[in-house]
Amino acid sequence: MSLMQTLRAPLAAALLALAAFAAPVPALAQASAPTTQSAAPTPTQAPVAAVAKEEVANPYGLDALWSQGDFVARGTLIIMIIMSMGSWYVIFTKLFEQRKLLKSAEKVTDAFWKAGSMKQAVGMLDESSAFRYIAESGVKADEHHEGTLVEQIDRHTWITMSVDRAIGNVQSRTQDGLAVLATVGSTAPFVGLFGTVWGIYHALTAIGIAGQASIDKVAGPVGESLIMTAFGLAVAVPAVMGYNWLIRRNKTVMEKVRAFSGDVHNVLLSAKK
Repeated sequence: MSLMQTLRAPLAAALLALAAFAAPVPALAQASAPTTQSAAPTPTQAPVAAVAKEEVANPYGLDALWSQGDFVARGTLIIMIIMSMGSWYVIFTKLFEQRKLLKSAEKVTDAFWKAGSMKQAVGMLDESSAFRYIAESGVKADEHHEGTLVEQIDRHTWITMSVDRAIGNVQSRTQDGLAVLATVGSTAPFVGLFGTVWGIYHALTAIGIAGQASIDKVAGPVGESLIMTAFGLAVAVPAVMGYNWLIRRNKTVMEKVRAFSGDVHNVLLSAKK
C-alpha cells in the first residue's frame, strides 16, 4: 500500500500535465472556425463592388433650360441658333465660291492665252466663270463702240470703263454674305449677354420670393445665365474668324482677277480680236 500511495502523486501530476497540453487544441480549432466563417462571405461581396453607379440627370443643363425656361430664354436661344446656322452657311458657301474662282484662274493660265483670238479664248472658259464675264465685257465694249452713243468716248476709255465695271461686279459678288458674318460676330455676344441678364434677374426674383439666398434657388437661373453667355461666345467666335479668313482669301482671288483683266485690257487695245 505504501508503494501505491507513493506512485499515486506522480501519476496524478502526469495526468494533469497531459490535460493541460490537450486542452488548447479544441480552443484553437474553435478560434480558427470564426476566421474561416468570416472569410467565407468575401465572394459574396465582389458583386456589390461591381454594381454600376446610377447616372443622375443634370437639373441645370441645356435640357432643363429649354424645358423650364420662359419664352424670353427660349427666344434668345433660338435667335442664337439661327445666327450660328447662318454664319456657318455663309462660311461654307463662300469657301466653295472662292475655290471655284481659284480653279478658274488656273484654267485661264493653262488654256486661255494659247487661243488664236480673243473670241476663241472666251469660248474656252466656263459660262459661269467670273473670268469669262470680264473677258466678254471687254470684247463687247470693243465691238459695240463705233456707231453707238458711246462713240463720242474714245475706245481706250470705253474699254477701260467696261472692264473696271466687270471687276467691280465680281468683287461685289465675292463680298456677298460677309456682312452677315460681321453682324453675327458683333451682335452675338450682346444677345448672349441679354440672356445672362435675364437669368440673373430670375435668380434675384427667386431669392426675393424665398427670402434667403439658398443654392437650390440660385443654381438654376445662374446656370441659365452661364449657358447663354457660352452660347453667345460660341456663335460670335467662328463668325469673326470666318470673316477675317474669307477677307484674306478674297484678296488673293481679286489679285488674280485684276491681273487677268489687265491682260485682257492690253490685248483689246492692241486691236487683236
